[in-house]
Amino acid sequence: MKQEIIADLSRITEEEQAILDGKTEVEKERYSSGQKFVMDAGKLLKRGKLIDIRPHTRFIRFPAHSHNYVEMIYMCQGSTVHTINGDRIELKTGELLILNQNAVQEIEPAGRDDIAVNFLILPEFFDQTLRMIGAEENQLKDFIVGCLKSGEVPLCYLHYRIADVLPVQNLIENLVWTLLHHQSNKRSINQITMGLLFLQLMNYTERVQVGEQYFEQEMLLGVYRYIEEHYREGSLSELAEELHYDFYTLIRMIRRLTGKNYTELVQNKRLTQAAYLLETTGLSVADISERVGYENMSYFHRIFKERYGISPKKYRVEKKIE
Repeated sequence: MKQEIIADLSRITEEEQAILDGKTEVEKERYSSGQKFVMDAGKLLKRGKLIDIRPHTRFIRFPAHSHNYVEMIYMCQGSTVHTINGDRIELKTGELLILNQNAVQEIEPAGRDDIAVNFLILPEFFDQTLRMIGAEENQLKDFIVGCLKSGEVPLCYLHYRIADVLPVQNLIENLVWTLLHHQSNKRSINQITMGLLFLQLMNYTERVQVGEQYFEQEMLLGVYRYIEEHYREGSLSELAEELHYDFYTLIRMIRRLTGKNYTELVQNKRLTQAAYLLETTGLSVADISERVGYENMSYFHRIFKERYGISPKKYRVEKKIE
């Protein structure tokens, strides 16, 4: 990260100066409105803003707290130690930690040279941002976004070890720069940049740590990633080998966690990809059928109609009319 940004984020704040002068506890009223220590977007975000940043407050321990917004923590320099729902995480330079509203977090005191930036993001920001990821349905995207936006997925954090991934580093730096400085069209820039950031992060889900207690969700993340990459020619046996799972154990876990079997998940991906190609390309129906993994055209027509209620050709015509 540019030293100019590091210098901006390294300045001793009024709060930090009070800590250096002897304050021994976090001033909860600065962050929270109620008796429970819940970081409150109403106190930390200016009215009307969906996203903002603030430097992480150093020199003091933050006791257990939660958030009523999505928090994304980027380690610009040094490291910080977090305990999230019992999992101890050391966040190192260039790494990213994303917490949803189910996360209970504690943070050990950071030193002067441990510079982290906290992104405060209201869930509705993602409704606008994630349109940038693409129009087609995507099970991997839906799983990751579900982790962030709702309590439906029992996964409270994503720890990305992406310090060596230059595109991700550049996009985060762009976000920090835009939010630190007053620029025209800032909201549009932030939405587009965040969309591009999530596109990149979806390419590095093998770099995500979610904690031992969430091993099933980590497995599911691997299943969705594999299907996204191999929906045309992949196999369940290859997936089991890649994830180091017993074949029959994996079958049972996929069914229990998704309500579908592996073949149904693959078919869902193939059909949504076919629909996307029908909407956005001039490829023939036969070419699309082959591209998504179906050599038998009559079978493709039948299952597409079962899914969408109309033939692939009619689907294309109706989407063009819309």
